[in-house]
Amino acid sequence: MTHKAAPKVILLEVTNSKGLPDHFQDHYHTHLVCHRGSIRFVFNDQEMACKRDEFLFWFAESRLSGLQLSKDFKATVLLVEKDFLNNNLPDQGWSINALLHSRVYPVKTIHGENGRQKILLNFKWLHDRFLETEHRFYTEALSLQMQLFILEMWHIFANEYERRKHSLQTGTLYERFMQLAGEHCMTEREVQFYSNQLNITPKYLNQICKHSSGITASQWIQRFARERIIILLENKKLNISEIADKMEFGSRSFFTRYVKKLLGATPSEYRSRMG
Repeated sequence: MTHKAAPKVILLEVTNSKGLPDHFQDHYHTHLVCHRGSIRFVFNDQEMACKRDEFLFWFAESRLSGLQLSKDFKATVLLVEKDFLNNNLPDQGWSINALLHSRVYPVKTIHGENGRQKILLNFKWLHDRFLETEHRFYTEALSLQMQLFILEMWHIFANEYERRKHSLQTGTLYERFMQLAGEHCMTEREVQFYSNQLNITPKYLNQICKHSSGITASQWIQRFARERIIILLENKKLNISEIADKMEFGSRSFFTRYVKKLLGATPSEYRSRMG
């Protein structure tokens, strides 16, 4: 018996009475424009909400639970199959920071009707290209449209990313630590580095993080590093030695042990599970 392959791209209008597909987050990256009402959820153990004139992005397999849609909720939702998106990420140095930012801050503000229309048009262009199966160069054209989609979304929210980065530089110690961890976790995995940057002791930094978020600074560093490793492993253009070099590990074997500690699998095992 053969099974029909799941579509790479799905475009939906979602309301309270017509919700998201079952188990959508297992296989799809989710892009959502909220038109009215709100959607509430728990993301990485934090309660969050997306309201009117806000954009929401969830990675496939995110730590997501407790979805609640308000009675008047309405949204346009684009679901993109995880491997299709991951395999078509533009080769940009900026991409890892942009992706990591979305893993920490999934809700973003849409600025005006013009911003909303740009996002919705970007949704439509990708979905229309997906449906155009008679195109002589369908596979190549769809891959290019996926890359263009990603670049357009990065462009739309680049200013917000830069504003948040700038504001956190003058924020609380906890906020400044989170910004530093996002920037440096690729190569700095010890609490001492961050406490030195903030002119406090490692013990005090752990206490601040524990009080603010319920987990320690070292746990946050591991969480950030884990997210980056996943992003890098999902980019099949990079081999494992190249990833180890990017993260400045002294040897591939040391990198392999570190990944197994964070992911419960070696880099090769993790990639084989991805298929």
